[in-house]
Amino acid sequence: MTTQLPHTGAAEVGPTGAAEAGYGGRVSQTLARVSRLHRLAGGRLLRPTGLCSGQEFLMMTLWDAGSVRQSELARALDLDPSTVTLMLRRLEQGGHVVRARDPHDRRVMLVRASEESYALRPKVAEAWARLEGHILDGLDDGEREAFARILMKVEKNLAAEEAETGEEAEEGAGPGNPGLP
Repeated sequence: MTTQLPHTGAAEVGPTGAAEAGYGGRVSQTLARVSRLHRLAGGRLLRPTGLCSGQEFLMMTLWDAGSVRQSELARALDLDPSTVTLMLRRLEQGGHVVRARDPHDRRVMLVRASEESYALRPKVAEAWARLEGHILDGLDDGEREAFARILMKVEKNLAAEEAETGEEAEEGAGPGNPGLP
């Protein structure tokens, strides 16, 4: 015997949809679905570049910054260092990045975009422009401006919450208490 799951596609889920009932609200659930769809669409548009979704952020950072410490790259992208290491390994295998030891401090790994990777820069910019156009299709200039402002406020709220949570975890850290919430 199997149970039939309700379809929760965007076309069928409204302000009082069952998918939202009792789970904290429609805005958070819609934002989660939008984030997922944005990532999928971005990945599809990036596919011709040979980059996977998320790798373009790392490459944009390197194209703009030049040679940087791998640890600084992880901090700039707000990613776990192990995630950055894996991303860099794949990008290095694809010929997009070059990693080398810092000649002044052999403990430090420096990362830079390969010369060949700069050919991808306009293709990545075009993919993001197409995605932006697709996202904002049907919105007038005022709506686009309001949408951007609202998203920036949402980002600010989430970043502040994340910072507070991080500070609380650090304050609680100590011998016998790793600072877990």
